[in-house]
Amino acid sequence: MGGRDNNSAFSPLKYRPSKIFSVRVNIGNERVPSYLLLLPPKVKLMQFRNIAIIAHVDHGKTTLVDKMLHQAGVFGAHQHVDDRVMDSSPLEKERGITILSKNASLNWKGVKINVVDTPGHADFGGEVERILRMVDGVLLLVDAVEGPMPQTRFVTRKALELGVQPIVVINKTDRPEARAEWVHDEVLELFMDLEASEAQLDAPFLYGSARDGHISRSVEGESSDLTPLFDAIIESVPGPQGDKEGPFQMLISTIEHSQYVGRLGIGRIERGKVVPGQRVTVMPIGRPGIVKDELVMTGKVVKVMSYQGLTKVELDEAVAGDIVAVAGLEGIEIGRTMADPDTPERMKGIAVEEPTISVDFLVNNSPFAGQSGKFVTTRQVRDRLFKELDRNVALKVEDTETPEVIKVSGRGELHLSILMETMRREGYEFQVSRPKVIMKKDDNGKTLEPYEELTIDVPENHVGTVMEGLGPRKAEMLDMVNHGGGMVRINFKIPARGLFGYRSDFLTDTRGEGIMHHRFAEYGQWAGELGGRKQGVLVADRQGQAVGFAIFGLQERSVMFVSPGIPVYEGMVVGENSRPGDMDVNICREKKLTNMRTHAADDMIKLETPREITLEVALEYIEDDELIEITPNSVRLRKRHLSAIERKKSMRAAKRA
Repeated sequence: MGGRDNNSAFSPLKYRPSKIFSVRVNIGNERVPSYLLLLPPKVKLMQFRNIAIIAHVDHGKTTLVDKMLHQAGVFGAHQHVDDRVMDSSPLEKERGITILSKNASLNWKGVKINVVDTPGHADFGGEVERILRMVDGVLLLVDAVEGPMPQTRFVTRKALELGVQPIVVINKTDRPEARAEWVHDEVLELFMDLEASEAQLDAPFLYGSARDGHISRSVEGESSDLTPLFDAIIESVPGPQGDKEGPFQMLISTIEHSQYVGRLGIGRIERGKVVPGQRVTVMPIGRPGIVKDELVMTGKVVKVMSYQGLTKVELDEAVAGDIVAVAGLEGIEIGRTMADPDTPERMKGIAVEEPTISVDFLVNNSPFAGQSGKFVTTRQVRDRLFKELDRNVALKVEDTETPEVIKVSGRGELHLSILMETMRREGYEFQVSRPKVIMKKDDNGKTLEPYEELTIDVPENHVGTVMEGLGPRKAEMLDMVNHGGGMVRINFKIPARGLFGYRSDFLTDTRGEGIMHHRFAEYGQWAGELGGRKQGVLVADRQGQAVGFAIFGLQERSVMFVSPGIPVYEGMVVGENSRPGDMDVNICREKKLTNMRTHAADDMIKLETPREITLEVALEYIEDDELIEITPNSVRLRKRHLSAIERKKSMRAAKRA
């Protein structure tokens, strides 16, 4: 297909606009603006379709978007485009996951299709929740082998509650172990469990391979491209129903920043039209309806932009139904409503589930503080955290009684670690505490804690080991299914704090062959005390550099976190003890030099590879008396009290308390 398909309404290889028009033309009984592109007379851009692509992690969302953009002619025939082009940030490319929702568009048979790629990990569910308000349909991708997973249920429930029309794509049917018919039945059962409407239950099912770029309407059907998918979108997803002649109204669903025009408010125009220079009112989040007494802000729209492929193009006019970016207004935030000043009617805000895990951000006070970071003060860290709230709607930032401590709450460890990693790369230097679950009280005063739905796929011979490991963590097995092929799927309900530190144990227990996914399920009764880390740690007793001779003497009874030449300081965690209890060690000890030499003493020492400490590993590993020191150049573990004497005093005080 590419960009030379004669059936396509627009081929960027043939027609490259030199100017953008806002002429209104009559098509049937409807007056439609042809403002997007300079098209030949026989080509008319008649309608809009707004869709989001939702799925579990690694089920093929971003790959499918790549193929859709290629086959719709967005890229030139000789244009080099990287794989997973929508994963544009360095963190997304490194980790192979989508973190932020992103917009794109393509044109098919005279219809402009706005596409939103969404994250697949449950920790970034806030990104999915806010963009579902500006689409009319969703492409639900499900792996032909794994079937519906925890995140599949989460995003599908959100879409069905909003009345969005689904299209189901069973992906990866080219795999030898694919079981498309079973996945089809599982998806229908999921829809019924989530109380889908009749129209949603009649959703079309498509089958194919996003990687190979072909989709068909049946398992045995043959297709060489994505034409059945494009046709299904146009046929099944309803067009926007907004009044194009009414007063302007738009809900801001996404925020971006441009170095040229500042903040951009992105959303779907629900009613009316907007042009550059138009005065609009920005209303805070609140009860829907006409706003009279509340303080609102009125400003002038500087630019109106729409998506053309992956880029934004300026418009002279945008009408109801299109997803646009508006620039020039102060105070625009996610969930706020933009409207005509004469009709300040507010829309319902964006509902996002509450965070379940929190950490404390502290100023870095270690002996190595300020050596590599550009932003090291409490004020700088605090300002950056509150700035993150502008676009990260699932995050919560609070000041505490201690000025040097800021409490940050998120949807999971990955959600928080991505924020930390982003700040670290921006030059910030700080410390964070061990994650804690956010408790609630019910009407009777009983303590409630968050529970997670845990799904585990493991080989049959590791089932017993997994069950034994989850028992002390208060996990309750919901069901266990053996689908054949030597793999067993087990579903658990487990307290969120029971998962702290379990991923590394799980990989060890299953020898790297197991797969685990989890998502927030509900708040339930307090499960009681849980055991912490079984092993103690090795703590450096002085400042200096780690020496190979000292590490060689310690590695027989421990796992090291540092290698020779790494700077250390008193109170820094340098390894894991093989036994319970912490141990102070001199990791800077050098070999004494004498005139006596023996063959055995002079043998070259052999060191084992130290364990790599990433942010995710560190968040799962540390205990309450430890902190993570995060700088642009390194991630270190340390004790809250660096001095051994102070640690002993703290332990005595804790016992007395």
